[in-house]
Amino acid sequence: HVQLVESGGSSVQAGGSLNLSCVVSGYPFSRACLAWFRQAPGKEREGVAVVEADGTAYHADSVKGRFTVSKDKAANTLTLQMNSLKPEDTAMYYCAAKRGCSSWKEYRIFDYWGQGTQVTVS
Repeated sequence: HVQLVESGGSSVQAGGSLNLSCVVSGYPFSRACLAWFRQAPGKEREGVAVVEADGTAYHADSVKGRFTVSKDKAANTLTLQMNSLKPEDTAMYYCAAKRGCSSWKEYRIFDYWGQGTQVTVS
């Protein structure tokens, strides 16, 4: 039974920081492509950052230099450190998993999702 459980979302002021976590169970963590997506009301779900099985990380241009994605194999946890937050970062944030990271920004091809954690920046 695969489970992805996010935590760490909150309401913060612009310029603040948050650290999101996603604990993965029931899935081969070390071989997974793990990603963070976000979805604001009325908008399409968009890819924020991804970590490949070998640890290589990519970030969307909109968050590059502010957000950092990483994974802890020992804890089966994916994290997203978010700094210099802006109001436009307000969204529900989801972690997702699949095999292989090709086309990682295409949310429709991810197999497993968490329930989401809300980030609000004012």
